[in-house]
Amino acid sequence: MSAVPAVLRAAEQDPNQYPILPEWGELLFGLVTFAILYFVVARYVVPRLEQIFAERTAAIEGGIAKAEQAQAEAAAALEEYQRELQGARAEAARIREDARAEAAQIGAELRQRAQEDAARITAGAQQQIDAERQQALVQLRAEVGRLAVDLASRVVQESLTDDARQQRVVDRFLADLESEDAAGDGARAGARRYVPGRDS
Repeated sequence: MSAVPAVLRAAEQDPNQYPILPEWGELLFGLVTFAILYFVVARYVVPRLEQIFAERTAAIEGGIAKAEQAQAEAAAALEEYQRELQGARAEAARIREDARAEAAQIGAELRQRAQEDAARITAGAQQQIDAERQQALVQLRAEVGRLAVDLASRVVQESLTDDARQQRVVDRFLADLESEDAAGDGARAGARRYVPGRDS
């Protein structure tokens, strides 16, 4: 019985005496609401946030991995480019050396061919000169022989119609011409030494 008056006395106290103490109904409602909110957040919001965080983390890590891979590929491409550039420079140097060697060889071949052509042309010209000289000598011998025969015929006043005799006279006359210094003196000396009937 004594408890009831104590509760009544407590209820009759000033409500502003303990302002931070909530009512039991409010406290119960708050706890139920917090439990429901916690359940909803833990059940739906947190997993979604964790999923978004995981996706963002994976995207960032994937971007970093892709960047590292791209950087590695760029480094490999740069190394390959430098290697190909060195190979191209070496190939260009080799091509230049080959071109110089080939140009030198072509120049030597052209010089040799020019020398051979010049030697062939010189030999051909020399042969032509020799042939023309021989032909001139033959013509000169024939002309000198004819003149000698005419001269000898006039000197001895007879015609030398015998071919063998005529040839001997021509040979003797030419031999005399070659032994004399002047052609006229040799012809006159050969005519003086010729005796008619000697070759018959």
